[in-house]
Amino acid sequence: MQEPFTFLPLTAKDWLPRKGAVDLTTVVHPCRLFNAPWRFTVKTVNTKSVLLPIAAGIVAVSLHCGVPGAQEGGTVLSAQALREIAQVEAEIDRVEAQAIERLAAPPDNQVQQIELLGKLLLYDKQLSVNRNEACAFCHMPEVGFTGPVSELNRTTGSYPGSVRTRFSERKPQTHAYAPLSPVLHYNPGQGDLVGGNFWDMRATGRRLGNPAAEQAEGPPTNPVEMGLPDAACAVYRASQRPYRALFERVWGQQAFAIQWPGDVEQVCDQPGPPPANDPMPVHLSQLDRGRAAATFDQMAQSTAGYEASAEVTTFTSKYDAVLAGKAQFTPQEQAGYDLFRGKAQCNACHRDGGPGEDPLFTDFTASNIGTPANPRLPFYTEDRPDARGYVANRAGSSFVDGGVGAFLTKGHPLSDPSAIDTRWRPLAPDNQARFQVPTLRNVDKRPSSDFVKAYGHNGYFKSLKAIVHFYNTRDALPRCQPNDPGEGTTCWPAPESTANMNTKRMGRLGLSETEEDAIVSFLQTMSDGFMPVNRQ
Repeated sequence: MQEPFTFLPLTAKDWLPRKGAVDLTTVVHPCRLFNAPWRFTVKTVNTKSVLLPIAAGIVAVSLHCGVPGAQEGGTVLSAQALREIAQVEAEIDRVEAQAIERLAAPPDNQVQQIELLGKLLLYDKQLSVNRNEACAFCHMPEVGFTGPVSELNRTTGSYPGSVRTRFSERKPQTHAYAPLSPVLHYNPGQGDLVGGNFWDMRATGRRLGNPAAEQAEGPPTNPVEMGLPDAACAVYRASQRPYRALFERVWGQQAFAIQWPGDVEQVCDQPGPPPANDPMPVHLSQLDRGRAAATFDQMAQSTAGYEASAEVTTFTSKYDAVLAGKAQFTPQEQAGYDLFRGKAQCNACHRDGGPGEDPLFTDFTASNIGTPANPRLPFYTEDRPDARGYVANRAGSSFVDGGVGAFLTKGHPLSDPSAIDTRWRPLAPDNQARFQVPTLRNVDKRPSSDFVKAYGHNGYFKSLKAIVHFYNTRDALPRCQPNDPGEGTTCWPAPESTANMNTKRMGRLGLSETEEDAIVSFLQTMSDGFMPVNRQ
């Protein structure tokens, strides 16, 4: 990885082009007035084009100097990423405002009330430590409820948290169809763990009976996501919001009947994690702590209720229309479907259903497909204390994501919404480096043809064609050399981990480029919105 160029202090002459080609991969500006060092990406190829991207970088720095949470250190957000983030945040505000308007005449049906509550919670920025990041920031409808910032998908792969200099180690998953995952269980006949939510299955659903609800309890206190120091902070913040009365109507008056300490505002304004000697820094009585925990569960169940609603989990794709006899595949789409179910072996894991099954295009197991490490993940550089002394990734550049096996062994280091069943620990070696098989529904849903979506647990792949080509040729093409221009086309980097790598159903499929394109064409039929939503 190329070392960044650092200029401190900066003067006007530092921005002038010099003779010859210039390739500034990262520039650091100190934002001295705000004590907010910030990195941004600038990529130029000659002196004629150097001033424009540098000027864009200055804009990026200026924007960040005023952003809550930006004063915590350096990262790699470009001006383009900042513009897209601002657009997403504006859309989140618009959707939240519309949902708040519905509180004037809420639904009479309790199920619909829960769905409305869940939507309000998902689009509420106040539930993050710096009041700047809603759950929806990583899960927007126009992209199938996954990452909505094209530039982040193209570059970092993962998304910044409420503390904008902290990034996760994985790309956001879709939360559409996630509530249909079964509670995590072991199937001894097939030798697999099945179900749960998150890439590593750690939202097991064993406690609440709902993996999607337990998943919703992960981000609020994850230091690199919403960043609250205590789950009680989410409950306290919710008690101050316009939907409090509806929440109490659904879940009971006791939900927020909590004696909050006088310093709760100050405590909840401090990013997590909490001090090791004070793991629950909102100091409550035992009774109030129990109430806060129950209310936090109900917030999560409301969120899962919205995710399961016809507004999110819709079954309205062209594929569904074909099943219903309301549309027909094109010849290329049909050829892709035939390959999907046959030569390409996709249907072995991304199941299209069977008797009594919805076609969810996942079998809810886990697999190591041999995805290469994504060197652009900012998580690799989070190995030094930030301005608050927090270190997200002590392994630094040597970090290897252990997936399900790591969860079974020691839990997730940043977010553990579900307890580990210790009886499953012997299964860890066989699950090392395995990640949950994602649904393929909405796999190519995006707002425009030039919008970039990322694929794989770490966002390494930047197009649907790229990951289909990988499935086809992973073991047929040679390993790439450093900076190989053929990467992703004529060669592949080594896997992040070869532990338990799937060699039975992928890697050397013998598909032609025409067949790869046909599979992509079929996968594009799974984007919801082809048919109107049936809200019954």
